Formats: sequence, structure tokens, C-alpha cells
Amino acid sequence: MAGTPDTPVNGGSGYMLYHSIGQYPGKARDMSAALAAFAECWGAPNDEQWGYALGQRQRFIDLWSQLLKAPAASLTTTENVTSALAALIMALPREDLEGRVVLVAGDCFPSLHFLLTGLAERYGFELRTVALREGANWVEDEDVIAAWGPEVGLALLTWVSSTSSHRCDLSSLVAHGRKQGSLIGVDITQAAGLIDYDCMTVAADFSISTSLKWMCGSPGGGILQVMPDVIARCQPSLRGWFSQDNIFSWDINAFSYAPDIRRFDNGTPSVMACVASVPALEWHAAQDWNAQLVKNRDLSNLIIAAADEAGFDLASPRDPAQRGGSVMVRLPDADAAQALLVRLRDASVFADARGAIFRCSPGFMTTQAGVERLSVAMTDKRAV
Repeated sequence: MAGTPDTPVNGGSGYMLYHSIGQYPGKARDMSAALAAFAECWGAPNDEQWGYALGQRQRFIDLWSQLLKAPAASLTTTENVTSALAALIMALPREDLEGRVVLVAGDCFPSLHFLLTGLAERYGFELRTVALREGANWVEDEDVIAAWGPEVGLALLTWVSSTSSHRCDLSSLVAHGRKQGSLIGVDITQAAGLIDYDCMTVAADFSISTSLKWMCGSPGGGILQVMPDVIARCQPSLRGWFSQDNIFSWDINAFSYAPDIRRFDNGTPSVMACVASVPALEWHAAQDWNAQLVKNRDLSNLIIAAADEAGFDLASPRDPAQRGGSVMVRLPDADAAQALLVRLRDASVFADARGAIFRCSPGFMTTQAGVERLSVAMTDKRAV
């Protein structure tokens, strides 16, 4: 009898949805304990609620800052990557974008493209989307560079694509962008928590992410990290009492922005996603990340071998240096992809598909036994 990811039948051995929702051993227990502790504090008839709630939010910020090696006071919370990008764009001096180009690759996360399309007219910029080559699964770095001239005011780079797991060469792209005088942002969502990201080494102007995916946290736990020199030039449109250096300054005619990332805060901050995600971030901080990445690469190689044996086209780079933690495979059509997902679910293997693109991400709880079950289903000629 097939089980769910939390039952003894498989123990998460076949869980491969880390490109969507990450899991780690004991996650449900840890999250339940954290939320119960919050409820106990928030529901107590005393005056300790805000100290506890804001302390959990700060713990969330500190753990993310540690993970990304971010400069002090350069990272804050957002609801998601879309709201993080919106906050940054709406805070920039108008001359940074008006009459200029915002550059993005065609395999970016669609939600961000939806946002940029809507903001282009309002903020007076041209949105330039670098298209995929005919028949390609991802946008080539050289095509991004070819489209990136001095007219580009802002370039948003997708570190790892959610549709192919292609990992761009941040070093060469950022170096090119610096020569053009562009502001540079990086969406790190599909690799943060698995592949090391050092804000100071990458040297982009801002980074955005979520606590989902490899981070194993909860929905609503987004982050915005902005370099100090860029923060100093930003005046966020959405502002409130938490945007000030002294949040208890009540003079309604004397507002001034905080000198650091806090200026991107606004009204009373949401803390529930922070509370729910802190256990996952603490678990992450205790891991041997080199070992986790080696495990991912070994299991990914087995999946790629199974796809090759089945005669399917690999929709991800074969070179692991150019790939995130996921493997995407092109099946004959969307119906074939859905049929494969049904067979996998019956074998306690969990993945997903976007049309004909089958997506799987072997992660922290995935085992070789789980991948072997996937391989059997994928190479079953009777079922294709």
C-alpha cells in the first residue's frame, strides 16, 4: 500500500519536489512546536507578545543573512519574491529606470515577468525580454550579454531557472553588467539552501528569494537583500512606522527613513511565516552543505541515466556546473507526463510537470531507493 511522504512506508525516500516545497526530517514536528509556542505567547494575558514575535522575525532575518553572507542590516522580510522585486523597483530614484531598459531572460519566474510588464508604463521603462533560441530549454548567457548595453538601467538575473534548472554564470554576467553601469538583481529562489550564494562575492545590487523550495520553510517567508550603497539611494513608496529608525516616533510631520534595510519595512510586520520557517532555517544552518550537494548530484545522475535509457530528452544541462538541484525531462506530451506522475504516486514517488516537462528534485530526504522506484516507472516501456 502506497504511503504519504511522512509515513513509514517511504519516509520521504521518493520525495522530489524540492523545487516547490522542501522537506527535512522532523519538519512537521518542529513547525508544530514553533507555532504552538507562538500561540501560547500571543494568547497569554501579559505584555510579552511583541518582544517574542519580533524576536522570531529577527531570528529569521539573522539566519537568512548568515546563509547569504549578507552585510549587516541589508536583509528584510517580504511576502514573496514578487513583492520583494516590486518594493525595490518602487524605491529607486525615478531616473534609474525612466527612459531606460529593464532586462530579463525569457525563462525567468513568470510571476516576476507579469510584474515587470505591469510596471513598465507606470515607471517609464522598456521591458526587454531575452528570448529562448528555437527549440532551446533555457536562455543562453551569451544572448543575455548581447542584449545588455548601457541603456539597461536594471537587469534581473535568474540564478537557476524553474523550467530547466539551468544555472547562469553569475560571475560573467555581473561583470558585464558593471561595465554597462546597470543596477543588477538576482532571483536566487531555485538554488538558495542547496548551492552556496555569497552576497559579497557575487556583488549584485540586490537579491530576492523565498523560504520555500530548498529552504524547507513556509509560504509567506520571502526576503529582500539590498547592498548598503543602493539602500542609501532608495526611498520606498510603501512606508510606515517600521520604516523609521525609531519606530515609536509619532510626530506625523517628521518622518525620516531608517538608514539601513529597515526603510523597506512599512506597517506592523507579518511574523507568522518567520515563526513557521525558523526551525527549517536552523536545521539548514547545522547541515554539511557540501555533503548535501554531493548527494543531490549523485541522485541526479541516476535520474538522468534513467531518462537516457527511456529515450527521453533531457531539458536540463547535463553538466552539473551549469545546473541547479533539479532535473527536468521532456516527455512526448503533457498526457504522458501526467501518466508518469500517476505511476510515480502509486510507488510513493512525488514530482510534478509543467506541460510535457517532467520536473524532479532529489533532496534531503530522497534516497537511492526512491530514485530507483522513479527509474523503474520512467523506463517501463509498456507505460509510455
